Amino acid sequence: MAGVARFVASSLAPAAQRFAPQAAAGVLRQVLEVAIDGYQRFPGAEQVAEAKLAKSSGDAQLAIDAVIDQHIRLAGVQGFVTSIGGLVTLPVALPANLTGLAIVQARMVAAIAHLRGYDLGDPRVRTAVITCMLGEDGVTDRLKKSSLPTSPLAIATAPVFDPELDRQVSGEVVGELIARISGKRMALTVTRRIPLLGGAVGAGVDGWVTYRIGEYADKSLVRRIRRPIEP
Repeated sequence: MAGVARFVASSLAPAAQRFAPQAAAGVLRQVLEVAIDGYQRFPGAEQVAEAKLAKSSGDAQLAIDAVIDQHIRLAGVQGFVTSIGGLVTLPVALPANLTGLAIVQARMVAAIAHLRGYDLGDPRVRTAVITCMLGEDGVTDRLKKSSLPTSPLAIATAPVFDPELDRQVSGEVVGELIARISGKRMALTVTRRIPLLGGAVGAGVDGWVTYRIGEYADKSLVRRIRRPIEP
């Protein structure tokens, strides 16, 4: 996971801070490529999904539950590793944590989408995957404020791919990731003064957020018949 984080971290942090929608879309495109296609010894979403499906005797729901459990543990582990250390390491650890967590959560949602029959090569599905990373509260809040026009399911099954919507969603997701890390920064500033407590807080927060995103993706991405992209 550390190697994957370093692979994307150099572009994730600066682009996220700029908040430019096009930059955010490029950043998340890199995250999705690693999450869906894999990187070195880090298997991609489809490979993970198929492995869980085989172990679940072909039961897609059991496989989805296993995918969520696996990624909660991964999020907790990488959250713990990047959250311990002296206060001086905080500015360095957070971008790595931001990248690692984004990859873990994106792969989890993409694996769920695959198990529900969605084509991970479809750009509409990829936009829906990153939309799910906002979580249920994040999507609901943005729908109310009209900063997000529709749900992940509607995005995944839209008649055509909307690149402008993809950029808009990417900006919202990168903003949400930064907000989560900023919130954790305040907690860690206090807890890091107590040995290992900062690590426990980092693991707990990242694991809980990942659980909520997994549950939302499970609920939102119902099984649908795939529709081809119109020219």
